[in-house]
Amino acid sequence: MDGISHQEADYRTLNCRSTAGHHHTRRLVVAMLCAACIFQLAGEARAQCTARDVLQNQLKLKRAPSASVPQVLVTSATGVPVWKTITLGTFANPLALLNALDAIGCKVGGAAAEVLARPSFIVSTKRQDVELVTVSAAELGFKTDMVTLAATYARAKQLGFALVAAEIGPQLRLQYLDQPIGEFLIIGMEPIKTWAGEQVILNVANGGAGLVLIGQDGRSDAEISATSRVVFVRSNEAAPADQLEKEAALSPP
Repeated sequence: MDGISHQEADYRTLNCRSTAGHHHTRRLVVAMLCAACIFQLAGEARAQCTARDVLQNQLKLKRAPSASVPQVLVTSATGVPVWKTITLGTFANPLALLNALDAIGCKVGGAAAEVLARPSFIVSTKRQDVELVTVSAAELGFKTDMVTLAATYARAKQLGFALVAAEIGPQLRLQYLDQPIGEFLIIGMEPIKTWAGEQVILNVANGGAGLVLIGQDGRSDAEISATSRVVFVRSNEAAPADQLEKEAALSPP
């Protein structure tokens, strides 16, 4: 077929086929192509949370700085820069949120899964952007190696930080796909009780085997490392005077 383009040759060949055979073959090819595309897209949708994919995300995105920064004494929440902005209100219910985590291959620990299934875990009905900050107990002024969760929360509130909604945990997991290995971020939230009555808060982590959302002890007397970073938001309201007096007793020595 010298002098005839491949497209012209294909066109002539197709015109020589019967109408029925042509339609059948075309439908078959289209179906196979669609199936291949769906399989590829499904694979890409899941390829987000494995260790290899996280490394690729870090190389590709290069935008979200690690929450792990040098420890600096904090005197006011206003002096702490926004670490990351995420969007809430993107899912109709907790189950949809949990399914989204599963769809991209993010692992959810047993306690964390229970938290998402409890009635007290609610998702925002209004789409909104939330500015997150991170701070450690050491930066809040504590000089001991371990600090209770209650003392950390109390001191944070004194300085103008506020606890976050429980939805922040899974939403941050979905929207922080380039988290560095070894980083564990405690979600500064009110604890949610499991069916067994255990108080649990959430932790967004990358332990090296991929991205996970896990639960941890959320009791007020539970201790955390003074260097562990806790996710808060800035408070928009001043705490009542009597509350501040009560929390002052939990201030660093």
